[in-house]
Amino acid sequence: MTQTRSADTPAEGSGQPQDPPSDDLSRLADLYGVAPSYRPSPDRTVTASATALTRALTALGVDTSTPAAVAAALDARERALRERLLPPTVVCWSGTAPRALDALPPGTRLTVTTEEGETREGTARLPPGVHRLTAAAPDGRTAHSHLVVAPPRLPSPPGRAYGLLVQLYSLLSHRSWGMGDLGDLAALADWAGRSLGAGFVQVNPLHAAVPGPPTDPSPYRPSSRRFPDPVHLRVEDVPEFARVADRDRVAALLERAARLREGVLDKGALIDRDAVWETKREALELVLRVPLDPGRQDAYAAFLAREGQALEDHATWCALAEAHGPHWRRWPAGLRDPRSAETARARRELAARVDFHRRLAWLTDSQLTAAQRTAREAGMPVGIVHDLAVGVHPDGADAWAQQEYFAAGMSVGAPPDAFNARGQDWGLPPWRPDRLAASGYEPYRMLLRGLFGHAGALRIDHVMGLFRLWWVPEGEPPTEGTYVRYDAEAMLAVLVLEASRAGAVVIGEDLGTVEPGVRERLRAHGVLGTSVLWFERDWEGDGRPLPPESWRADCLATATTHDLPPTAARLTGEHVELRDRLGLSTRSLAEERAEAAADAAEWLEVLSRLGLTDGEDGVIGEEAGIRAVHRFLLRTPARMVGVWLPDGVGDRRPQNLPGTWDEYPNWRLPIADAAGRPVTLEELTASPRVRALLEVLREDTARTGPPAGAGGP
Repeated sequence: MTQTRSADTPAEGSGQPQDPPSDDLSRLADLYGVAPSYRPSPDRTVTASATALTRALTALGVDTSTPAAVAAALDARERALRERLLPPTVVCWSGTAPRALDALPPGTRLTVTTEEGETREGTARLPPGVHRLTAAAPDGRTAHSHLVVAPPRLPSPPGRAYGLLVQLYSLLSHRSWGMGDLGDLAALADWAGRSLGAGFVQVNPLHAAVPGPPTDPSPYRPSSRRFPDPVHLRVEDVPEFARVADRDRVAALLERAARLREGVLDKGALIDRDAVWETKREALELVLRVPLDPGRQDAYAAFLAREGQALEDHATWCALAEAHGPHWRRWPAGLRDPRSAETARARRELAARVDFHRRLAWLTDSQLTAAQRTAREAGMPVGIVHDLAVGVHPDGADAWAQQEYFAAGMSVGAPPDAFNARGQDWGLPPWRPDRLAASGYEPYRMLLRGLFGHAGALRIDHVMGLFRLWWVPEGEPPTEGTYVRYDAEAMLAVLVLEASRAGAVVIGEDLGTVEPGVRERLRAHGVLGTSVLWFERDWEGDGRPLPPESWRADCLATATTHDLPPTAARLTGEHVELRDRLGLSTRSLAEERAEAAADAAEWLEVLSRLGLTDGEDGVIGEEAGIRAVHRFLLRTPARMVGVWLPDGVGDRRPQNLPGTWDEYPNWRLPIADAAGRPVTLEELTASPRVRALLEVLREDTARTGPPAGAGGP
């Protein structure tokens, strides 16, 4: 997960909160899944402050204004839990009985109405899906619940696969309009699958962004996770583009796009998302004036019917944002409610703009689907791996359209740790677990269903959020936060259900602090983890690099990520110099250099001892070192091995440097070679260096096949 600037500012130790909660408040919080305390390490427990607990409970609709209100709320909650027959959502793993039914009174009658409308008695042999469960107790009480029936685990990926990791905006071709697009993604997948036997291409989140200018370039603070961003469209691939009548205007726009492309590739300009979107928007305005052919009109109508109210809300927000600015909390009062009469009237008045944004969503969805189809036709067993951000921007479309599902006045972050003494605040409103459960996790299900519609696999950022999230009260520092628990069984069941329906793989980003048992539960249900070379050490032993045979099998193994230094920088120590120049280091440059050099030397010694360094003696060259690192990854039993595409050309620059804002061009850099010269998609696919690296993985993957025992729980 990316971090905000303030979250990474060094600070004095936080210590214990100053306002400890009362016993009643702690008990009440616990009953609502709000943690009264947490353990940052096995030997230390931190008590949450009264401020953290009261603010979190208030966001959940609980009155904590006075001690008497707390006592009354506690009594009401305890009584409600004692008397309820069923929780709002019940989970049934196929082949087992739902555990939530064990507490029902003897003689309770169970009736299930399936998704297809069929009525059944009992819960045996139900098809996968989200059904309606009714319990009728002998004492006359009746309860209704959502029943999620899911396979016990996802199937393992088909064999062992290697693939490419890339930030799509950074991958420019000679057809790009200033940043990489879905045409570039399809071309990369086609080449990698057909020419090199790659099994997947993983990209950054392609969610819709909150519009600027300036648009927040981070793909991890989107306006909507439900719908993709049309800035990724390859405009020329839209069928109606060829029939635009005003060819002079088209020519002028193409010339403008060429200048944006050449600025990045030839003149050292940063990727300018706003300029790219403005050019594409003007072109798409022309394209959408062209009438759809009958077949295309039918396809569009089918898309509208499939996406329903969610798309209507998203397009309405986009149209209102054009008229009133992107911060919906500053709109006229009536428009802040998506269900108000004022919003309905505005939707009618802005009907043309609403339809414009619906059409953009359809076109983008179509090109995403085409990219996955191209990847599979190229022989990729997985195809495109999409990325799910942990949350959405508080001013965005999802936060407006789904207000009832978000905890007002709260933000997601992380507690203080060894790296961030003040903790972290990511500025993303969390979902309310109670409202999710009451709806049968409908917004979560629809989100997953939309993403799986064009994904061979899904990477879930901060997958630990399926279990709990650190809630930070608005206006308070992250130290005043607390963990709020989600129904992990239900969240996992919905995830497994939707992924299995799509035949997709799921990868959880589980780096950093993970509470005990989380990785085991994810693995039991077939969710892969994420293992990054530089972090894989024997932390419970001597701290040395973990031997390849000791790595876990159920993971995606990589050398780096978008938030970390590229492998060339790690091997040469250049990342230390960068952090020092930007004032991010907490120690002297000499100390940082020494530690980085020792770390790299230790890994290089391991690579040499294992015979992975091209047989060279003495100093290992940077290019040979990168190949050796990936040979090491192939020695592990990891089911998936990922190559950071910029590593193929020796790029030294991270795409994102946590702890910076304007000091570093996060999310705006094209892929470049060791000298910092931008490298196009065409140059990448023709590069002997790239091919030499990928051939290492291709040959070893083909020779070793699936690692023994990699798929078992």
